[in-house]
Amino acid sequence: MLALSVLLSLGFAATSLGQQVGNYTAETHPKLPWQECTRSGCTTKSNASITLDSNWRWVHITGNYTNCYTGNAWNTSICTSGASCTSKCALEGANYASTYGITTSGDALTLKFVTKGENTNIGSRVYLMESDTKYQMFNPLNKEFTFDVDVSQLPCGLNGALYFVQMDADGGMAKSSGNKAGAKYGTGYCDSQCPRDIKYINGEANVEGWNPSPNDTNAGVGGFGACCAEMDIWEANSVSTAYTPHPCKTTNDGGLQRCSGQECNTPDRYGGLCDPDGCDFNSYRMGDRTFYGKGLTVDTSKKMTVVTQFITDNNSTTGTLVEIRRLYVQDGKVIPNSKVNFPGLLDPVDSITQKFCDDGKKAFGDQPSFQNQGGLAHMGRSLAKGHTLVLSIWDDHGANMLWLDSSYPTDVDANKPGIARGTCATDSGKPTDVESSAANAQVIFSNIKFGDIGSTYSGTPITLPQAPLPPGYNPPTGGNPTTTTTTTTTTTQGPTPTIPNTPGATQTKYGQW
Repeated sequence: MLALSVLLSLGFAATSLGQQVGNYTAETHPKLPWQECTRSGCTTKSNASITLDSNWRWVHITGNYTNCYTGNAWNTSICTSGASCTSKCALEGANYASTYGITTSGDALTLKFVTKGENTNIGSRVYLMESDTKYQMFNPLNKEFTFDVDVSQLPCGLNGALYFVQMDADGGMAKSSGNKAGAKYGTGYCDSQCPRDIKYINGEANVEGWNPSPNDTNAGVGGFGACCAEMDIWEANSVSTAYTPHPCKTTNDGGLQRCSGQECNTPDRYGGLCDPDGCDFNSYRMGDRTFYGKGLTVDTSKKMTVVTQFITDNNSTTGTLVEIRRLYVQDGKVIPNSKVNFPGLLDPVDSITQKFCDDGKKAFGDQPSFQNQGGLAHMGRSLAKGHTLVLSIWDDHGANMLWLDSSYPTDVDANKPGIARGTCATDSGKPTDVESSAANAQVIFSNIKFGDIGSTYSGTPITLPQAPLPPGYNPPTGGNPTTTTTTTTTTTQGPTPTIPNTPGATQTKYGQW
């Protein structure tokens, strides 16, 4: 599974980022209140706001308007080294609505895909702020994270994503003397792809070894990458969705680690510091073709509430992560997650456990990178250290988003379990196409809540009927290869649920294939 920043289109043609601070545009963060909840009620964080990722911002020579980076290349007459860029270039404030199509209204955030002004901006990435200079940090263990989302205007090839990454709360200022901008200006991004399109890492320009992208006029890759663990709570459009943990074995699990060479999973995708694929639960990929989409059980033609619960072995915020549950609320109904629908091949579970990941990787023939990077328990150790909330809209210059919403890889029979991930055509999702045909696309996130299990949502629980088998799937004879009790999803409000009686909920040691 590809994550969102492999080759993110940056669109604003005359932009870059830097670590000094400019003074041409005041940086005013749009407000985005959210709620922290207990079983006694919710408290609104009314001063919360968002900030734009520094990769989108204009960077120029300090004191004048000359660009340090234009199109997809550094200005080498200014930036002859990482140190020279850092000392000479200034990072500017953002005009959120007019330049980037980013607006807030009450507790709702709208991210527009294409915004045309003096330049054309493609996509965006923002972070939730605790204060004007610090990101809001979350430890979701033994908690649930809930939000409303409208993906009705996101077609094939687009991704409206909400996820956690192990960034530093101050954007890396304390660790990097060259970083004078910090979280206020959206610095310090990292994720499990160890992205090399980040122009400044640890306060230093990624100019040395920079190569412009052959298919993206605004991006490139440098000699270094930015690695850290990533928990994809929501990667979705109106066709498909997935939630996916991605652990990393970075130094001391301490947030962003700059990588080079093979550490960045290059050239061996599975030989670096992080798990690029993750262990994903995509209902369509797991065999239920009637669950998520326009007019389906979870109807993507209208707003929905998404609830993600992080269950630990001892029901505490310091326990071992053993399960990640998902449910939805729509039209007053609490909808349990779909179940895996490959009888005879996989157990019909509806959540992510270590056993689900082990069985799924084997059944689908996927690389065991998730296991090799420490699995679910290691993901939990990263979350316990605190993660930053990221919200984004993007298109995919690496794989056209086919890993999310089509059949991927495209040269394998789509009837093979694990290949079909959505109904989009295998020739869909090309950035040149979606940037033209879906220029008006947008995603709206709202009503963010975080708190005790069962405290952030309400509704009437429903039971789902058995989904029909995926077309072309013929169950093998002899029954399921495993005989464990399947996990059931708790869909009512109330006390912290007990841990399901599954090996995935009690296993503490994970093998490496």
